[in-house]
Amino acid sequence: MLESTQAGLYCSLGGFYIDPSRPVERAVVCHAHTDHARWGCRHYLAAKPSEHLLRMRMNDDAEFEFLDYGESISIGGVKVSFHPAGHMLGSAQIRLEYRGRVEVVTGDYKLGEDPTCESWEPIRCHLLVTESTFGLPVYRWRPESETTSAINEWWRQNRDEGKCSVIYGYAVGKSQRLLASLDSSIGPIYTHGAVEKGTEAYRQSGVAMPSTTYVGSIEGKHDWQGGMVVAVPSAHGTSWMRRFGRISTAMASGWMAIRGARRRRSVDRGFVVSDHVDWPSLLKAVELCDPETVWVTHGYSAVVARYLNEQGRNAEVLERADRGEDEDEAIAGVPDAESDVSAGATDEGRSEP
Repeated sequence: MLESTQAGLYCSLGGFYIDPSRPVERAVVCHAHTDHARWGCRHYLAAKPSEHLLRMRMNDDAEFEFLDYGESISIGGVKVSFHPAGHMLGSAQIRLEYRGRVEVVTGDYKLGEDPTCESWEPIRCHLLVTESTFGLPVYRWRPESETTSAINEWWRQNRDEGKCSVIYGYAVGKSQRLLASLDSSIGPIYTHGAVEKGTEAYRQSGVAMPSTTYVGSIEGKHDWQGGMVVAVPSAHGTSWMRRFGRISTAMASGWMAIRGARRRRSVDRGFVVSDHVDWPSLLKAVELCDPETVWVTHGYSAVVARYLNEQGRNAEVLERADRGEDEDEAIAGVPDAESDVSAGATDEGRSEP
């Protein structure tokens, strides 16, 4: 059903594109990040939980259609449905079925629990199109509880030292996940404008968020000591930061798993927080979906495809022109794509968060 074109994955039977890389007439999108939901398409079909985010980010004259998870619609005889991907609010795997054949596009996804979105679920299929943003053995995420505790302890220590804490995360998805994990008893929580806008869309979607104050709403002198500011990475080192006085900064990203990444970003702390599958989760997802064929895209696709073929799977690289939002913050010097991908590979090169 699916073919790769210059505009992205295309289903000729249904006449629609999945996460097109340029404006098209009909787009079926995995989630509201701009590398998947491109501005300028005429008609968008997406999972219902992403409605507020998509309407916030798209052009006013666009047409929208939303389906609940598990609900299906027939387009040109192709049965289309959305299933939780666990990446962020409203993120979905796209399942296509035609005459008994099932093809699944994961979009961006992660395994495990996340209080801000529904958890990924496996879908048996003939073809699986999977991302591989962190498709190297070096990427192995620690339990969520450990990272959450470390972030709150860092904040608490900064408060006791009379500092303001500033943590960086992507405006939509990562920032709200961070907010949901913060212990608001430590101090007040403030947000960058882009983060606050996304957080309001989460609240409108029924996701519980802690009380926050938009930084721009505070006029005159203000005591920021002991507070936590959730901001976008592009704010780092700008004049916007001067108002906070003595600060301690941190980056929340999967790239922080690599030695030297924190230094290159010039932040005080690095916390390994990713909304994508790590190496073992990617392999687990393929095992649970048990496809006849795997197309690997986005990231270390050649490494993952080669490893899967060595394990007896039929896998190939799907070249895509688009890039993910996480790649906008990619760190120079990540492991070479020819790194060891044997089953016995370890966490060599991984730094402490």
